[in-house]
Amino acid sequence: MRIKTIAIIGAGTAGRAIARDSVLAGFHTMLEDVSDSLIAKALTWIHDSLDKDVKRGNLDLASHEAALALISTTRVVDEAIRDADLIIETVSDELEMKLELFTIFDKFAKPNAIFASNTSTLSISDFSDIVIARERCVGMRFFHYDPKANLLEIVRTNYTSDETVAACMEVAKRMSKISVVISEKHGQIAW
Repeated sequence: MRIKTIAIIGAGTAGRAIARDSVLAGFHTMLEDVSDSLIAKALTWIHDSLDKDVKRGNLDLASHEAALALISTTRVVDEAIRDADLIIETVSDELEMKLELFTIFDKFAKPNAIFASNTSTLSISDFSDIVIARERCVGMRFFHYDPKANLLEIVRTNYTSDETVAACMEVAKRMSKISVVISEKHGQIAW
């Protein structure tokens, strides 16, 4: 599967950083949050971050403008995911919230869309087991707490397909991330 459009659900610290990586990698990116102020803060942060890259000589002005042209925002989840090939949720690690989101993804996402979670504390299986196509559910743990940490953990469940993992690895590569694939067995991580 070729990923062209990424939807990011949640415009907090993780969501905005993933959105920045996404547009720099050339993906059309839809950033969703229920809070207008979080969306505004995320857009300001992304713009400022790209401006700093231009000033440091790490990004040319044309690439800066091209990246900013790739981002859109919304406050509605089903609108955000409608055209997405990959959906990455970055909301609080509350099981009920994840269950609600994955139910919405299952109902409104286009066929073959990949459903990913950036959770660091919950088992992906706990909320991906409710969707029809469990083979398209995966964990994508971005490590943005350290700007030099270009690591992305791809967490596969017992049902995650090889095609889903390969698509996520390609996304990681385009985002200049080092990807490692780990397996989740009964809620535990196994290398």
